[in-house]
Amino acid sequence: MRPVVREEILDFMTYADRRDALRPEILEAKRQRRISIGPYLMLLLENHQTVWYQIQEMMRVERIVREKDILHEIQTYNELIGKNGGVGACLLIGINDPEERAEKLTAWMGLLPTLYLELADGTKVAPVWDARQVGDDRLSSVQYLTFPLGGQVPIAAGCDFDDPVVNFRVALSAETRAALSADLSEG
Repeated sequence: MRPVVREEILDFMTYADRRDALRPEILEAKRQRRISIGPYLMLLLENHQTVWYQIQEMMRVERIVREKDILHEIQTYNELIGKNGGVGACLLIGINDPEERAEKLTAWMGLLPTLYLELADGTKVAPVWDARQVGDDRLSSVQYLTFPLGGQVPIAAGCDFDDPVVNFRVALSAETRAALSADLSEG
């Protein structure tokens, strides 16, 4: 997938003026790429459009105007775009209760290598993750992952972690597979 470039980025005021018109299309793109793996794990598979939106939202919320700060946001969020036939993803671990969250994020330290996207031939592709988001004693509830798919469209997503509350496999919908196929064909 092609990265977001500076020329595509609107200043935060122009974006704010156009935001209501732009959001429905972006939210639909996110919906097509959102995969719930059981009650606690949600993958949002990223593409050019969703990353552009994240950059614009950060600029709007933080009122970013300095060129070096804009370039930093672009560089940071472009890391979420899959490269070389891969798919980038944001993993959200959703646990509302603070005590339960602290307990599970500690107990699930080995979770990341057990996540996978499954290819049509049954191959389970494990993610590469940002080690900066894994502490010595617990995970962060938001993880940035990359799945090196070799340009293949996955058919399922899952987690093989040894805890029944996160050990799930879910088939990807035809709509999600079509969205990923379009993303992967983008180069």
